[in-house]
Amino acid sequence: MFKKSILFIHRWLGFTTGLVVFMVSITGCIFCFQDEIQDALYSWRKVAIENKDYVRPSILKNTAFAKYPGATATYIYYFGNNRPAAVLADVPKLGLTYVYINPYNRKILHAEGLKENFFTEVEYIHLYLLLPAKAGRLVVGISVIIFVILMVTGIVLWWPKRKTDRKRSFTIKWNGRWRRVNYDLHNVLGFYTTAIVLVLAITGLSMAFEVVERGIYQTANLGRQYAGEKLYPNSDSLLKRSKSQPVIDRAFSLATNMSAGAQMFLIADNPGKRETINITAYRKSLNYGYSDFYFFDRYNGRLVKYLADSKKSPGMKLNNLNYDIHVGQVLGITGKIIAFLASLISASLPVTGFIIWLGKRKKRKPGRKRTILHRRRQKQLRS
Repeated sequence: MFKKSILFIHRWLGFTTGLVVFMVSITGCIFCFQDEIQDALYSWRKVAIENKDYVRPSILKNTAFAKYPGATATYIYYFGNNRPAAVLADVPKLGLTYVYINPYNRKILHAEGLKENFFTEVEYIHLYLLLPAKAGRLVVGISVIIFVILMVTGIVLWWPKRKTDRKRSFTIKWNGRWRRVNYDLHNVLGFYTTAIVLVLAITGLSMAFEVVERGIYQTANLGRQYAGEKLYPNSDSLLKRSKSQPVIDRAFSLATNMSAGAQMFLIADNPGKRETINITAYRKSLNYGYSDFYFFDRYNGRLVKYLADSKKSPGMKLNNLNYDIHVGQVLGITGKIIAFLASLISASLPVTGFIIWLGKRKKRKPGRKRTILHRRRQKQLRS
């Protein structure tokens, strides 16, 4: 009776979320290797390394504005010494546009609208199913939670009762009939990937729901509070803006000196009067964990807060690694392959599960017909 109830829950939850899980998993597969694929396709994603300093952020901004008059920009990226820098410009009539610039000679290499990139569209489907962000995030988030329940109930249903059945349950019978192979693909592969899928699901939910991110933070910190990590300083709006070297350039120069080993930098030049200029220095190019945080007063360039990666709490470090864990790159190319295969198997589970259900449904119908005919014959004999 217990397993029948679990089967009922497993089946109908699978029906309600199967399509969403399939789409989210397939797009996750595609996105895992987006950097490697784009590097292979587009030559502008790499530049020759030169033995000189990067072009200053203010000059990068002006270069982008010269191409797109009337544009504004908040974010500037230095992706690495062998990669272009980028200005994310908000261009009138075009919207958000990445302007990729050689960081050594400020030559524009490529410009691309945010929605023109194939992998950006893949990411939007993965995160929001192309629905409005708030609604899409909720639909995907709830579906992922249900998928986690499905994985757990699936293990309960699959777990062999007898020890003699365990060896058979852990392997796929490739020489069996196609229905048996499909059954094994659903159960055996689902079992082997459960742990990895749970990690991918939790890191994905952390992006969708702040409560999950907080939960990870508090769990990793064993409930201990680090109030200083949550304090974000303001700029002193009573000060006059410096007329010498642009503040953003001085801030970037200090950050690069203090985080000399960092390969990638993200500058957020927030436009609000009391906002700070924020710079994040990442240890490795195109990896978003292991980072130092800088907050500068936007009027005089004074460093008002600095948080080195070594000083962060375990919870903050884990949250910073969330994206790298989610796409597998925390373990390098091996991790990406694991994440890719786990996502591919996740996409297959709704399909193989539906085929199992169809097969059982077809088996029941002939059985019912035979029962009805048998009862009619019995009545005829009695009469």
